[in-house]
Amino acid sequence: MDRSFVLHVPGVLDAELVPEPLAPGQIVSGSPEVTGKVVWESADGRQVRGIWQITPGVVTDTEADELFVVVSGSATIEVEGGPTLRVGPGDMAVLREGDRTTWTVHETLRKVYAVNL
Repeated sequence: MDRSFVLHVPGVLDAELVPEPLAPGQIVSGSPEVTGKVVWESADGRQVRGIWQITPGVVTDTEADELFVVVSGSATIEVEGGPTLRVGPGDMAVLREGDRTTWTVHETLRKVYAVNL
């Protein structure tokens, strides 16, 4: 998609997502599963917009430069050397490139995101 677009929020809740398996080393506890869908990507692949979901559990990650809005579910995101973020429906959050995070997902979390790589 190379033009402006709109994504209807109820459609985000119903969107079919595809599996995005976690690396085994990212899983701290539980059996979290990640799914997602890219809805737009720049020609050079450095900007991505999409939908992402994770089921309950605890995982670690090293973040890209990201802005996201939680559509459903809840999680606590601990940023190493930084704040602890508690997110739920309607919350907007910013993660910085290189942030090392631990996500504790309480209820299956679905978000829409904008990532710059």
